[in-house]
Amino acid sequence: MLPEIHLVAAARPNLPKLAALWHALAEDAPFCRPVLVHTGQHHDAAMFAGHLEDLGLPAPEVALGVTGGGHAGLTGRTLMACAGLWQARRPALVVVAGDVDGTLAAALAARKLGIPVAHLEAGLRCGDRDMPEEINRRAVDAISDLLWAPDHDTAARLLAEGHHAGAVRAVGNSMVDTLLRRLPAARARPLPAGLAPGGFGVLTLHRAANVDGRAALAALLAGVAEAARLLPLAWPLHPRTRLRLDEFGLAMPPGVLPLPPLGYLDFLALLAAARVAATDSGGVQEEAAALGVPCLTLRPSTERPVTLHSGANRLSTAAGLAADLRGVLAGWPPARPIPLWDNAVGARMVAHLRDFLATAVLEAAA
Repeated sequence: MLPEIHLVAAARPNLPKLAALWHALAEDAPFCRPVLVHTGQHHDAAMFAGHLEDLGLPAPEVALGVTGGGHAGLTGRTLMACAGLWQARRPALVVVAGDVDGTLAAALAARKLGIPVAHLEAGLRCGDRDMPEEINRRAVDAISDLLWAPDHDTAARLLAEGHHAGAVRAVGNSMVDTLLRRLPAARARPLPAGLAPGGFGVLTLHRAANVDGRAALAALLAGVAEAARLLPLAWPLHPRTRLRLDEFGLAMPPGVLPLPPLGYLDFLALLAAARVAATDSGGVQEEAAALGVPCLTLRPSTERPVTLHSGANRLSTAAGLAADLRGVLAGWPPARPIPLWDNAVGARMVAHLRDFLATAVLEAAA
């Protein structure tokens, strides 16, 4: 019987990262059986289920159903659910992706049971210790056995932090692997009515620091209103952001087309046709860079500095958004390609995973 490798998906952004590994395992000669485990952090069709078909992924073989609650409650209940699963059904290795609460919980549960952990998208740092994702990603890296970094600089950071050279590998950006494989299907999707390729920008906002306080969100809306006078903006609304707009009684600025949460292919089609992206999402920064779409990141820092160094991305603010958009429309210098951001990322992860499991078997037999 082939050993099981459990790929843990908690939130929507985990799916395109894991998809690259899933499909590479499916295409490789079988040495393990991948099992998709859904913790439940994102659980409705808009935020999770609809993306599975777009990414060519099966329904999760295991659904733990842990939803709702604050950071501590969600993390604790997910840890307990994962521990219960792996006490009854022990995999050879657990793969966790990204930096959400479910990622941390699954990694902790596995390591406390002596199960090796691979962290897909390891080594990212923004330096903001008040950001929950920064705490999660540092903690997961600290206990992982395999650390798959999206670029050479990030891998070097992990080595400088003291991780063993055999555990760290610069495999590339798995989201870009998935994007390149799914881009033809996305380009076949129609754009929302009223939007023409190159004639609009894409806006996404969901970070707590940007949307959970009325003053911060109102300031962003003022900046968005000024920017929308320069270029129409399409805004797929995260459920959290929609809730805050309603709660605070804030109106949609003129020139902004509100959209419901979009499936993976529909959002990829929208972004690929956009003139610019303005976002607080880490994934959108990466996707925009891969597509050659200029990106303005509405945060004081980013854990993806490679996008800044390449010239694909710039940090912006509510007050400076319109001025930065003018710069985009005046013409940015072409961004430099980012090494390892290609469609071979999944294959690199599989090669490292195969080596790790083979070594573990030899050590167990010795």
